[in-house]
Amino acid sequence: MTHVTGFLAAVADAKKEAYIDHARRAWPIFRDYGAIAMKECWGVNVPDGEVTSFPMAVKKEDGETVVFSWIEWPDQASAETCWASMESDPRWKEMPAEMPFDGKRMIFGGFDVIVEG
Repeated sequence: MTHVTGFLAAVADAKKEAYIDHARRAWPIFRDYGAIAMKECWGVNVPDGEVTSFPMAVKKEDGETVVFSWIEWPDQASAETCWASMESDPRWKEMPAEMPFDGKRMIFGGFDVIVEG
């Protein structure tokens, strides 16, 4: 069953290019662990909400943009193998030490695809 790992984060506008570089460098590693596709999406119409919203969920600050991304996997086991590799695959350590966003405000989770169009 296809599995998706989804992410939501706030990225400083000034770090957009660093974020894109980070994502491009990570893709080959994800692909080597079986990822089928990866999408990185820069928010252009992400309104604030009154009760909840994407900006509220990541505690977006002035000068930041909400980024919505996902990785498609053939199954949950492939995703879990990739995440476990972060402790052992030396390519992860070659990534820049400083993340181009605040990881404490990132939201992520794994989902099994139940309807596909």
